Amino acid sequence: MQVIELSDHPSRMLQETERRRGVAQRQARAQFEAAHAQQLERVGRAVAARDQARAQRRWWAWWRAALTLRRERRRVPLPPQETASGDDDREEILKAGIVGEHTAVSGLAQLFDDDWILFRGYRNRGGEIDHLLLGPGGLIAIEGKHRNATVHCDGDNWWFDKYDRYGNRVDGGPIRDRGGRSPSVQLNEPADELQDFLRSCGQPIEIQRLVLFTHPRSRLGTCRNPTVRIATSTDEIPGLIRLLRPPLDPDQRSRLKDLIERDHRHHQARRPSRGPRGRAVTRRNVR
Repeated sequence: MQVIELSDHPSRMLQETERRRGVAQRQARAQFEAAHAQQLERVGRAVAARDQARAQRRWWAWWRAALTLRRERRRVPLPPQETASGDDDREEILKAGIVGEHTAVSGLAQLFDDDWILFRGYRNRGGEIDHLLLGPGGLIAIEGKHRNATVHCDGDNWWFDKYDRYGNRVDGGPIRDRGGRSPSVQLNEPADELQDFLRSCGQPIEIQRLVLFTHPRSRLGTCRNPTVRIATSTDEIPGLIRLLRPPLDPDQRSRLKDLIERDHRHHQARRPSRGPRGRAVTRRNVR
């Protein structure tokens, strides 16, 4: 299976989060050191005033200086925390996403031969699609989620339950991205946009949609009226693909490949803040 990396948004986001955390930590350390130096200076002045008053036998001044010294010694600034909890949470989410993407790529590489191409990080104005799998059997858009939980859905409404080893529910809630979209909406919006674009270019292909849960302890609970296909392992994907009859021939796949890359570059160029303009596409073969 050939892999074409169009973008690596999670890794860039992780690097940016780590960079921001490092900057915040350095600023907090500098502020602490400045405050500590000021406190030591105040203590030194209080010691000098106390000792001078004692040498001059000005006992009232000595008592006031002693109280000032005691107060200043108690005003020790607190050292900064090593990390901010919000950054920690964000980094853990991004790291889990990266692990999930690598798990998906590794699993897909074992299932599909060199007639298939896997695009990573395709983006258009509808959002980002983690993986686009193109081959004789069609075009499949895949949204990856790395959750240690039991997942449920009702149409485009998704939620999860998490249980401990004794079967007690310990966590749960809706599954949404930062924009409030459920996994199916998160996938369908850019997939619809891409499908319309391909049709406008004379390639009326239906894009299959799949939400893939990559965590080894992901479980599928109650799902009613799903708007996408759902799997908890890459091993399930070949059985979920609705193979085209007739299959896409090499010329069709080549045209679709070119259109997908062109469309991604177009939208990537319109989002300079999300990555380098006109990022080069890298290719490698995965066995």
